[in-house]
Amino acid sequence: MHRTRKPWLHHAAWATLACACSAQAGSLTKTANVDTLSVRPVDRRVPAPSHYTDWPAIKSRLAADPALDARVRKIVASMTLAQKVGQMTQAEIKSITPAQVTKYYIGSVLNGGGSWPNQNKHAGIQDWLTLADRYYAASIATDAAIKVPIIWGTDAVHGDNNVFGATLFPHNIGLGAAHDPALIEAIGAATARAVRATGIEWVFAPTLAVAQNARWGRTYESFSSEGPLVREYARAYVHGLQGSFGDHNVMATAKHFIGDGATHNGTDQGDARVSLTDMINVHGSGYFGAIEAGVQSVMASYNSWDDVTDGKDYGKMSGARALLTGALKDKMGFDGFVVSDWNAIGQLPGCSNASCPQAINAGIDMVMVPDDWKAFIANTMHQVEGGQIPMARIDDAVSRIVRAKLRMGLFGKRPSQRAGAGDARSLHSRELARRAVRESLVLLKNNGGVLPLKTGTKLLVVGKSADSLPNQTGGWSLTWQGSDNSNADFPNGETILAGLSARDGAANVSYSAMAQGIDLTRFDAIVAVLGETPYAETMGDIVPSATLRHSDRHPEDLAVLQAVAKAHKPVVTVFVSGRPLYVNDLLNLSDAFVAAWLPGTEGSGVADLLFASPAGAAPYNFSGTLARPWPGVPCPYAGNGNAESTRWLFAPGYGLRYPGKHDLPTLPTYPAIDTCAEASGLSVFRTLAVAPFALYLADGDAVLKLGSDLNSQIEWPAHHPVLRLRTVQVNTQQDAKAVTWLGPARFYAKSARPRNLMPLVAAHAALQFDVVINTPATKSVHVYMGCGHDCIRSVDLGRTFASYANGSRHTVSIPLQCFTRNGADLSRIEVPFGVQASAPFSAAFADIKIVTGKSGGADLPCASLGSP
Repeated sequence: MHRTRKPWLHHAAWATLACACSAQAGSLTKTANVDTLSVRPVDRRVPAPSHYTDWPAIKSRLAADPALDARVRKIVASMTLAQKVGQMTQAEIKSITPAQVTKYYIGSVLNGGGSWPNQNKHAGIQDWLTLADRYYAASIATDAAIKVPIIWGTDAVHGDNNVFGATLFPHNIGLGAAHDPALIEAIGAATARAVRATGIEWVFAPTLAVAQNARWGRTYESFSSEGPLVREYARAYVHGLQGSFGDHNVMATAKHFIGDGATHNGTDQGDARVSLTDMINVHGSGYFGAIEAGVQSVMASYNSWDDVTDGKDYGKMSGARALLTGALKDKMGFDGFVVSDWNAIGQLPGCSNASCPQAINAGIDMVMVPDDWKAFIANTMHQVEGGQIPMARIDDAVSRIVRAKLRMGLFGKRPSQRAGAGDARSLHSRELARRAVRESLVLLKNNGGVLPLKTGTKLLVVGKSADSLPNQTGGWSLTWQGSDNSNADFPNGETILAGLSARDGAANVSYSAMAQGIDLTRFDAIVAVLGETPYAETMGDIVPSATLRHSDRHPEDLAVLQAVAKAHKPVVTVFVSGRPLYVNDLLNLSDAFVAAWLPGTEGSGVADLLFASPAGAAPYNFSGTLARPWPGVPCPYAGNGNAESTRWLFAPGYGLRYPGKHDLPTLPTYPAIDTCAEASGLSVFRTLAVAPFALYLADGDAVLKLGSDLNSQIEWPAHHPVLRLRTVQVNTQQDAKAVTWLGPARFYAKSARPRNLMPLVAAHAALQFDVVINTPATKSVHVYMGCGHDCIRSVDLGRTFASYANGSRHTVSIPLQCFTRNGADLSRIEVPFGVQASAPFSAAFADIKIVTGKSGGADLPCASLGSP
């Protein structure tokens, strides 16, 4: 639907707590008893929403340049087919050497999240620069008539976040709350200086998703749920990154085109079910701003788009010619190049990671093929020679890539010859990051004027996130998911605890994560730093059946607040999260509550606002306001008949300031709601096992519970293996478990709490999963559900799997009725998915779930499945 600002509140009894904001961010329409001190002053404006009926022509700040275009034509005309396809190829640094760059005329490399020079997480700036020089030198050592330099891309999404010791800024969700385009441009420029100092010239930023559903694990990469702010920020961010294409600038990427923030249930890489009007005016907004600023690359999204109003299904974006070429290039006038996402072409029907003429014909100019780049080059050349891809399409793609490289000034200078190269000082922008933290914080509650605290207060700090730079920085911080990090991985960062100690005096501050064994009477006030732990795409999704109640996933946060509440001392909660969540229980136990989002490495920015400014210092105050609604019920997206005003606790634009006098009353907590029952189906495994499920291997009575290691490689049991397990890709990065049977054994998902699946049986649900058969079985392969000791409901898929033995991905959908033949009961299922087989058999399993309705695969007829 088309989004407009509304005075969303929990209920009318405390309507005084909301501000109804007009189309201009920050302006105030007064409701009963609303004090204008409760919102930020009106000094930062964004455009009104657009009302286009078709994709508009956008005027770029970059004027037409006939001389540049002539140079592009000359370079492209001199190239062989192999050289052209090489320019269209982007490989991961772990899978390609400089010598191979020369041999195959490679146009680009990237380092994915958690990839560094020499695979050294703590690689120094000189390590990065040296490798950049080696790739550059290799790219101009070819036998091409005109040497075209390589360009290296990296995910620098909140600072140069792959580089050890670099300043990390707040993630985009926090920057959206700042409502400050000038700040965004400054962050873009600082990021560009840091990245360019390492020898890299291209960043995969900014993310321009207009996220609508906080279930999405990439919500924190989205500035706002409303298009106008995203458009303004896109223009500012791209201008900050690209500037005038000087030595301190990098090429920006507007991503992910288009609709990644609109998917049904907030499912990563899912299906956007919105109208053309919404896709243009809401989800297209950021691209309008980016093109206005002259962005040189756009990344195609993983998601699909089903235009529910016009009944037109565009399919996956990487194959949607009507959008990549028709809308983006032809109508909007984008003259840069389109790059695909990580192995995204393999998701298109009839394609693989190494072959996809459909994507190139649709308008993909550069293909991100991290590992299968050799096969991709060979396949694409054959497809051009065979007429599947017109040479004109190849020439257009290469022309766009070469034009961007010329604009960036890449010809003639290796990375180390540019101004600022190797300067470690460029990695640090601590004052700017601290300012960004201050501007991003949103004060949601301040009962009794608890804030600001006075210096000298005897302070107890509790909570797992107080002394945790990994939790502060979140995903896309040194590693892809932000996991496997410690404070030592951020040597120039400062935790929130350290910032509080520096401001209040170390002698006045004590810390206990869970407030255990502490005499609470010794303290004047308590600061609890709580929230989510790191995640990124896919792993961060909250499945449709789960509530948005934070305490369901992190009960330790509720427990520590309950413990300190017994002291009857003022409690200030700092909530560190990548999205707004249902936290009424935490709000009720807090006198003051601050949404800190994911603030990055400068924790002192939090202390700047929690304490009164020292005499003579610049007076700080909260200025951040919500850029998306905050939920007031556990299931705000469920079709439960709730009016709009009852779903949301706080509206976009809400945010308190000192000295506001609005006390928040006790909020309802809905303890009976432990699942969003209106949502259909049950997710079991999506890259990781979905809580409360865990994965297991079993050999007879011997059982091994698998951990959450994304890079699992196991042979089990060690003394006589019957199972071999690896983490592989079926749909996207590290999303599947490949299991090889070396003897009779089981692989399954289990929960300690039985589930009643009979309502799903009645709803004609199916057990669904994606599978790639690597070695077909010669015996039975039983897919089963378990309901306790010696209670198994299974079907034999041996013959079905044998028909899939071609190495390609298949979606298997087994109606639950197939498991209930002969009157079997599914009312107490502990194992919703299991595979029992023996050697020889090897298969990779991904995206295991129980779904209602049609969701990606035709149901297998029960009659075709063998019985146990």
